[in-house]
Amino acid sequence: MNEATQAPDGSKARRVYLLLRDEIAAGLHPAGSALPGELRLAELHGVSRVTVRRALDALASDGLIERRAGSGTRVRATSGAPAAFTADFATLMPQLVRMGQETTARLLSFSYTAPPPLVAEALGLAPLARVQRAVRVRLAAGAPFSHLTTHVPEGIAQGYSESDLATTPLFRLLERNGVEIDHATQTVSATLATPEVAEALEVAVGAALIALTRVVHDAKGNGLEHLTALYRPDRFRLEMTLNRVGEGGARHWEPVLATAAAPRAAE
Repeated sequence: MNEATQAPDGSKARRVYLLLRDEIAAGLHPAGSALPGELRLAELHGVSRVTVRRALDALASDGLIERRAGSGTRVRATSGAPAAFTADFATLMPQLVRMGQETTARLLSFSYTAPPPLVAEALGLAPLARVQRAVRVRLAAGAPFSHLTTHVPEGIAQGYSESDLATTPLFRLLERNGVEIDHATQTVSATLATPEVAEALEVAVGAALIALTRVVHDAKGNGLEHLTALYRPDRFRLEMTLNRVGEGGARHWEPVLATAAAPRAAE
């Protein structure tokens, strides 16, 4: 990882750095605006001015802010930065499909190995079964926004090659080889970037990431794919539309569900 993506040493300085970086990415501090002074930031975050200064130095190294003696700290313009993808929970699968079609992927590793216990359990694999494990980074406009780790049972994965996976979305490869995809379960949570993931996504070690786990099955319940996808929150957002429904004390929020059929193929 290059120096510009390293958070400052020390947990407090790293925390302030990540919080300010995410606020800048979210537009809370627009380009050209002045950040609060060191003393005010120290009060807001409950840390010393030395800690704030280290966080600001890291942001300046990232090219996110400009520090000038006598004129304070201002947010720099980030023209050319890739726009963030936005996905609605109600139509998440088709939107992920669209992203797979409109972006490019870089294959980082491809191997056959024994699956981790959680993956073996999720896919319902027999003891001593092997899987094809692939790690890819998906990019938009040349900038990384997701880190994908897939595990596919060996017998299914033999239907495609390493070069196939480097150029074609996995779902398309599976269906091309006659695999009947029937249903999937997905969970969304949050995690922190490990050194390996941080380097691939060009973020700081320990940066917050959106984590999506998907397990795909055929009509008989056989596991076809286990996916762990990690997204940069400054380049990928999840949204949900809610309606207020019910009468009287039973009124509550209810998600608006999609009714259109999801397109086939892709990631």
